[in-house]
Amino acid sequence: MPSPRPLLLPLLLATLLGGCSMGGLTKSSEPPATEAFDSANTYSRSFDHSPAQACEAARRALLSQGFVVGRAEADVVEARKYFQQNESHEQVEFRAVCMPQYRGAQQTVVFVNAVQDRYALRKSNSNASLGVSALGSLSVPIGSSEDSLVKVASATLQDPNFYKRFFAVLERFLPEEIERPAKPAATTQAQPSLFAVPQYQAPEPAAELPREEPLPEPPPVMVNPLPTQPAQPPSGG
Repeated sequence: MPSPRPLLLPLLLATLLGGCSMGGLTKSSEPPATEAFDSANTYSRSFDHSPAQACEAARRALLSQGFVVGRAEADVVEARKYFQQNESHEQVEFRAVCMPQYRGAQQTVVFVNAVQDRYALRKSNSNASLGVSALGSLSVPIGSSEDSLVKVASATLQDPNFYKRFFAVLERFLPEEIERPAKPAATTQAQPSLFAVPQYQAPEPAAELPREEPLPEPPPVMVNPLPTQPAQPPSGG
């Protein structure tokens, strides 16, 4: 009769493997990066100048630090800077948006964001075919390798000191004369009607007839009074 030990060993291994696989499936995995919205002003700062003045100061601040400005408008500035460390190539893309703030004090809010991309040098093999006309359709594969930069990582810079230093440089390029952002014009919106009311053209007023001038009154008629005969004295007898 065979011993039960050789049969129990495979069953025990199968049970252990099944438990490990079930444990791996039920284990909760959290995402590597999470976003927590808070009230910190790491990526924004308020200034008393107009949006055009704030963005111009941001452009000058980036140029002073070696950034290459690719877009510069009255409300947005985009620039980039390149770094080289050993065999890795890094690139920082910086973006600043200037928007007026009409809540409370009349100021300009500058929103900034910097993204760091990392590239690595990778070799890729390619095959080339060589055709020889004398031998007919004969092709000989020739192997070659090419070096190219491949993006391996990309992340948003979250260091508060990095943005604090940028805003400090921006303040140095703000002009002394402050231009307040223009307030938006108040517009009155008509209330929507439930039923469409046709619009009729207002009648034009009738032309007034010329007034007739009153006829002149006739002159008064002077009536001469009849001459009165003097009374004769009575004759005496």
